[in-house]
Amino acid sequence: MLKVEVFTFNPIQENTYVLYNEHKSCVIVDPGCYFDEEKATLKQYIEDRGLHTKYLLNTHCHLDHVFGNKFVAETWGLKPYIHPMEEKVLQFAPLSGEQWNLRFENYEGELNWLTPGNDIQLDEDRLEILFTPGHSPGSVSFYCRDQGFLIGGDVLFRRSIGRTDLPGGNFDVLINSIKTELFALPDEVIVYPGHGEPTDIGAEKRENPFLT
Repeated sequence: MLKVEVFTFNPIQENTYVLYNEHKSCVIVDPGCYFDEEKATLKQYIEDRGLHTKYLLNTHCHLDHVFGNKFVAETWGLKPYIHPMEEKVLQFAPLSGEQWNLRFENYEGELNWLTPGNDIQLDEDRLEILFTPGHSPGSVSFYCRDQGFLIGGDVLFRRSIGRTDLPGGNFDVLINSIKTELFALPDEVIVYPGHGEPTDIGAEKRENPFLT
């Protein structure tokens, strides 16, 4: 059974997730640690619990979600898993960082590819890969069907949706992703977003002004 721990990192207040189970296997999703103390916080949390890091997953590759990719890769020997359509987004991230005055060292090593319809297996636990583009061309969400939660990146927020004015964003595609992929899930599914507080599918169906 997976426990979900969230850290809010960097000046853009991005949510970084650590998922781990009773076997002490863990997954790091969207490491946004920018400052040295944030990197130390993530490392200390994992070491204090004796966790074994198995995967580095990116829902998408905007700069605030990949600030910590290089650190995680070098610390635990992990290669990021991304959707192939996010490779160019990842490559663009340092330039985006300069524009935001948030310079950082990008991960530039080998990549693993996420394939929607497949699973990320962590012992007995699994995360289904859902293709949810619109905020970014290759955005994916990770759905734990057995426990009823979703790690959704910047697709769906509490009473809001991801912005679509960045390169590769598309409002109509994003709305379609939410309605066909996320709203097909049970209403009680908890959504852990890339920013802000968790929500659930039912509440967003009823109350999200972009979707009602």
